Amino acid sequence: MTPLYLISLHNTPIYQQLQLEEQLLRAEEGNFCIINRGSPRAIVMGISGQIETLLDVPKVAKDAIPIIQRFSGGGTVIVDEHTLFISFIFAKQSIPINPYPEPIIRWTSELYKGAWNIPGFTFSENDYTIADQKCGGNAQYIQKNRWLHHTSFLWDYDEANMEYLLLPPKRPHYRGSRTHSAFLTRLKHHAPSADSLIHSLVQTLGNVKPFYIEPSTPAAWRKEPHRRATKLLNLFSSR
Repeated sequence: MTPLYLISLHNTPIYQQLQLEEQLLRAEEGNFCIINRGSPRAIVMGISGQIETLLDVPKVAKDAIPIIQRFSGGGTVIVDEHTLFISFIFAKQSIPINPYPEPIIRWTSELYKGAWNIPGFTFSENDYTIADQKCGGNAQYIQKNRWLHHTSFLWDYDEANMEYLLLPPKRPHYRGSRTHSAFLTRLKHHAPSADSLIHSLVQTLGNVKPFYIEPSTPAAWRKEPHRRATKLLNLFSSR
């Protein structure tokens, strides 16, 4: 049996979570699941995201919303205390799937479907959806011997926060030009509580062979030297 280290966080800023994930991906060899809720509000961009094309810059600057550039690709999201973060970091040989984006999201989608039993839950292109509405966005990082898949699920969200985001020039085909209010759905409308989703997921993970759940904490892992690409951006650094 192989340990799957479960790190449960609460009220941890997403910036700190991403720093931890990058450390565990680049400097460790184990398998991890990280679950976090309660992050303060922040905007998170993919490593190649462009502020001017993705954000309402004057509004973001006026309200001093932190902007984080994660080390993985993918789109731009705004997160807050209602966001449910779930991340997986695995050695490639630990799970019998091809370590490429589509097989990874297919594997995680089946995991969530089995754990949560939400009618209509699936993945569409690079998003988790319920019917034709997005309930979670994800990004991946695949390196020589390891891969990471992290997701921000919308347990709930404040519609006013979505005004900081512009309609991206590149977007999923299934979204089209729909506004955020038409495009998104809240998990709280499909499940009794966020705690129940977490509990069911952990139970399901405990039945995934060849793993057993080993509770852990960030402090249990030494901060080994590694390349650091997670950044807190200064909106005015180039102005």
